[in-house]
Amino acid sequence: MADGAPQAVIVAVDAPPAPTAAVDPRHEPVKGAIYLVLGIAVFSLQDVVIKLVSGAYPLSEALTIRSVTALPLLFLLVAFDGGLTGLRSRRWRLLLLRGAVMCFAYTSYYLGLAALPLATCVALYFTAPLFITMLSVFVLGETVGPRRWLAILVGFGGMLIMVRPGSELFDWAALLPVVSGLAYGTSQIIARRLGETERSTVMAFYGNALFLVAGLILAGFLGSGAYADEGHRSFAFLMRGWAVPSAWDLMLMMGCGVVAAVGLTLLTQAYRTAHANVVASFEYTALVWGVLYGWLIWNELPRSGTWLGIAIVVGAGLYVLHRERRLGRPTLWRRAGWRRLRRRRRSDLRSTAVQATPRLHDTQG
Repeated sequence: MADGAPQAVIVAVDAPPAPTAAVDPRHEPVKGAIYLVLGIAVFSLQDVVIKLVSGAYPLSEALTIRSVTALPLLFLLVAFDGGLTGLRSRRWRLLLLRGAVMCFAYTSYYLGLAALPLATCVALYFTAPLFITMLSVFVLGETVGPRRWLAILVGFGGMLIMVRPGSELFDWAALLPVVSGLAYGTSQIIARRLGETERSTVMAFYGNALFLVAGLILAGFLGSGAYADEGHRSFAFLMRGWAVPSAWDLMLMMGCGVVAAVGLTLLTQAYRTAHANVVASFEYTALVWGVLYGWLIWNELPRSGTWLGIAIVVGAGLYVLHRERRLGRPTLWRRAGWRRLRRRRRSDLRSTAVQATPRLHDTQG
């Protein structure tokens, strides 16, 4: 997941076209794609680490160590990306709400990762773009045409093929990355509103702070191991007591914090260098890494039915993105955002329209 899991595709919205985006000299699609592919590759390493430590340590310990490591790095990123004054936001309540939703999304994803093959977990998480499109209708009042609604239904059909409800192969943990995708989609809807005024690094800092708080709360209730249960790998990862990590395992968990900071930098740069509706499809390269790492490290390869489900989910997500690109609607230019950005343009803040897109794509949480 980016922060640890692949990032959901930011879906363009219905609104007046942005005249500056069409002639934006900073739009460099090749360079943006390279940044994004590298960022996804870096974040995929965090999935590997979480899966590796999930058999010996609790989720709360991994979250706490990772968040403590990332905190000073994100602090520096905020400082270099516009200054620390951004942390004193007037919209801190909404920032905390989004951070809490992101924390729930990542917790669900990591718990699923403990029990599922890596590629399957990543693929199920990619229902997030479909959830984002759905939620944009009900929450933001955006318009989605019948073709995209059909693509959403087909994508969820692919999800059911992978989950296999009612079969002997069904594992309830398969629902966790789907729930994570829904939560992540919700967080991105919140990010669309925050992106009008807040930087992605500020959102990442608040999200990481919520991760740290969540890890400490879980540790307070479960850290003693009194409720430990090794019956199911996901449940064991949640309930297991804290243990003193080896030097290697400690470095792995601390490395997740470094991965978060480096990956955030690469992905933010990708969406600043190129338009979101051009480079977002490259986020699906996370599936390549999921299959590759799963095969090399755990000798896992998806079953034939899972391959079919993966193809359907990815195809549906790419089709939704294709339709948005055909419509030529850049991210964030919905009606309310258009009015705000037009007022800012009158105040000679022309850079806002160009830089709005990457602020919506928070990779850290």
